[in-house]
Amino acid sequence: MRRAGWMTLAMLLLSLPARSGAARELEVFETTLANGLKVLLLEEHKAPVVTFHIWYRVGSRNEQLGRTGLAHLMEHMMFKGTARIGGREFSQIIRKNGGRDNAFTSQDFTGYFVTVAADRIRLSLELEPDRMVNLVLDPEEVGRERSVVMEERRLRTEDSPTNSLWEEVQAAAFKAHPYGNPIIGWMDDLRRLSRADLLAFYKTYYAPNNAVVVVVGNFDRADLLPKIQEAFGAIPQGPVPPSVRSIEPPQNGERRVALTRQDAQLPYIVAAYHAPNLTDPDSYALDVLEVILAGGRSARLHRHLVYEKQLALSAGAYYARVSADPDLFSLYATVSPGKTVEEVEQAFDTEIERLKTELVLPRELQKAKNQIEASFIFSQDSIYSLARQLASYEIVAGWRYWKAYVPGIRVVTREDIQRVARKYLTTKSRTVGVLIPERPNRGQQSGVSSQPQER
Repeated sequence: MRRAGWMTLAMLLLSLPARSGAARELEVFETTLANGLKVLLLEEHKAPVVTFHIWYRVGSRNEQLGRTGLAHLMEHMMFKGTARIGGREFSQIIRKNGGRDNAFTSQDFTGYFVTVAADRIRLSLELEPDRMVNLVLDPEEVGRERSVVMEERRLRTEDSPTNSLWEEVQAAAFKAHPYGNPIIGWMDDLRRLSRADLLAFYKTYYAPNNAVVVVVGNFDRADLLPKIQEAFGAIPQGPVPPSVRSIEPPQNGERRVALTRQDAQLPYIVAAYHAPNLTDPDSYALDVLEVILAGGRSARLHRHLVYEKQLALSAGAYYARVSADPDLFSLYATVSPGKTVEEVEQAFDTEIERLKTELVLPRELQKAKNQIEASFIFSQDSIYSLARQLASYEIVAGWRYWKAYVPGIRVVTREDIQRVARKYLTTKSRTVGVLIPERPNRGQQSGVSSQPQER
């Protein structure tokens, strides 16, 4: 087979007419219960398994100053027991029945899921309504779990030079919007979080009218929907949660942050640009641009900065598209020994300027589209990933944006790529962060340069 690539072949196969075995259209059923609970059901009968997700429309963006970290701590406390189910019993029940469960907190949502054999779906219908309204929030458990979260912050952020830099860049990029706060919270805020803070947060945001149930897998909708209505329908609708009113003002000048760390081995750089979210039509072109820059070893950043110029050990890009509010489009790199941050930043600028002045090659554009479409479709082989896609899109903008994703990617043109590069990748909207390894005995003079390491 010639180097067309298995992904390209897969996409050709997926686009064949229906009689040749085309992928069937996924049919999502949507309804809203009388108490405001949104329900999305998608039958997938390829395996005798079901995944049950319940996501709440609350994340770090909903927190108040001085109480950051509440959403994440609340996620931990949801596993600490109700009047009926003792602490740690929730997960034990799921695992004894051969399933798995977990949760996650983001800027925009908090999600909980259980994946079990299809004939055990009743477990979620018994356990999830209970902890939606009957959480105990034992003061001793609150104290213990707060300490757990503080240690988690130390391990994941404070002990990681690169993660600490990302946190500093995010905080510098957002002056008004809560996206500038870390999801896990600031350490001083975590120390002061109380049971009263958690209880108020729980009563405000953990209600059926602020939640979405997504079920994907081997079930019969006509059988499951009445059971969901019976399990959740009696829970009273809660108060309308306060909306996030903060709007980030336009950034009209470059911002720069430098972080010096003794435990950093090599310099690291992040260049973050303000960019729209998925409700903006430009988001499709920005998604394709991310893959053109960083979609593997043949993408521009790796090919030019890592392979050809050997300025960086690694380089990439990240576009936070699936977010409730506009977020960031970021470039990042680990500087090679003997090279400087200035050289890598100049290389970033060269790549961006090239995007603005030259149209990308047709083959380069099509390759990026193929990668995106294949990744999006193949991820749906997992019922968990499929449910997570549906839930995340529903929370931030509505699940129909999920349906529109592939068609939107397919119509992106070379001119669109050039246009969004010119519009969004501008110096005035950029926040640059630099990690500087501290070498107290080396007499290093430049705050952003890296000398060759001695062997």
